[in-house]
Amino acid sequence: MQDAHDLGLIIEGRVPLIVLESHEEGRVIDLLLRVARQRGKPLFQWTVTDGLRRADFGLQLAGNCQHAEPEAVLSFLKERAEPGLYVLCDFHPWLQDEAKLIRLLKDIALRNSGGQCTVILLSHRLQLPPELSRLAARFSLSLPSDEQIVSLIREEAKLWAQGNGGRKVKTDNATLQMLVANLKGLTQGEVRQLVRGAIVDDGAITESDLPEVNRAKFQLMDFEGVLSYEYDTEKFAAVGGMDNLKSWLAMRRGVFAGEALAPGIENPRGILLLGVQGGGKSLAAKAVAGLWGVPLLRVDMGALYNKFHGETERNLRESLALAEKMSACVLWIDEIEKGISGDSSDSGTAQRVLGTLLTWLAENRAPVFVVATANDVARLPPELIRKGRLDELFFVDLPDAETRTAIFAIHLEKRQLALDGFNLAELAAAAEGFTGAEIEQAVVSALYSALAQQETVNHPLLLGELAKTAPLSLVMAEQLAQLRHWAEERNLVRV
Repeated sequence: MQDAHDLGLIIEGRVPLIVLESHEEGRVIDLLLRVARQRGKPLFQWTVTDGLRRADFGLQLAGNCQHAEPEAVLSFLKERAEPGLYVLCDFHPWLQDEAKLIRLLKDIALRNSGGQCTVILLSHRLQLPPELSRLAARFSLSLPSDEQIVSLIREEAKLWAQGNGGRKVKTDNATLQMLVANLKGLTQGEVRQLVRGAIVDDGAITESDLPEVNRAKFQLMDFEGVLSYEYDTEKFAAVGGMDNLKSWLAMRRGVFAGEALAPGIENPRGILLLGVQGGGKSLAAKAVAGLWGVPLLRVDMGALYNKFHGETERNLRESLALAEKMSACVLWIDEIEKGISGDSSDSGTAQRVLGTLLTWLAENRAPVFVVATANDVARLPPELIRKGRLDELFFVDLPDAETRTAIFAIHLEKRQLALDGFNLAELAAAAEGFTGAEIEQAVVSALYSALAQQETVNHPLLLGELAKTAPLSLVMAEQLAQLRHWAEERNLVRV
């Protein structure tokens, strides 16, 4: 087992302190038992509830109950401990400004630089004080591979069948492969937990279970706030027009999913969608995740910023690191210009955020596809919009007549209104200059009007609502003209 081999090398290197962060305490103890037996060393385990015990002989007491206190166990390790491995579980609360305990640990490390005693600090999260960091090594359990995840799924399916009269869990190979991809980055215990949740309700693993699995996976990562999980992702059938974007994404879907590989081809990095407000940029971001069947994470640029120096950049780094753990996924950065264009009053925070993002875009190799959207192109730095950072820049213009017809059909059918009662071509002509969002709101307004008049929505009523609406293309005609001119100068691809 690779974990046992790697941990054994650290111990043989005579490192006196080992930091091991994991939620799987039982699995870690089993690993330490294996390593201890291979090297003929005893293993002792300490907890604040049970004190110090001999772990390799059925958790026998190593001393009296005084060893249950943190200071007592460290004093024992310093003065009287026999050679061996000592794992201290959940010791992290006593490493916060406890000068005496920190000094005791340092004394233990200095006295055992020859490898007599090795202290393993095991917690879900642990930050060593500077006095100890150079005396210690960090070790992490490996995460299960694709083959191991499949094995865990089969084990859970077998256990479910045993408790349900031998009834087999139903699934298909395509769904199973998608589930395996979505469970990457989790521990063995977490994989089992999410698989049980997918199976338990109906004894089947179906495509409809995947969004819930992804949401539960995100919650296990425990980083809500700056980064949010978008539960509802639109199908591309719900996006009118955007044929160029749909074609572009379809060509890259196989590579992103790992199904189609060729020499020299890297994972697609992402796209930037520029255009008018309400033109469908946010809907397109959701549709990318829906089309590719991966989770959608959204960066809240407002929650990203923190008044303390360096915290904003740390928030971004942690968000990007979590996106890598959730991969394969789509990372949606909405209105990106608001987070990377600052002024003299922000003490250079926006520039540091931009630098952090650009570095990550250049170095990231995980299957994380970025969809950035922007309304104000004047605030976008040239470093971001040049080719190489992102794969392509798309311009989202006002929908043409054909696209408006498709948008009307989508929103009427969504509200269970029969299309044969409407002249879609006439509606599309009446809605010239409307964005997709404005067309949807006209349909919603018609529903309210029909309810007030106690009648059903009809063609004349919807035409009347369109006539009442002043589209953004009229209200902000000058800004729209400038935006189009900017896109034409740079030969941006229209969606």
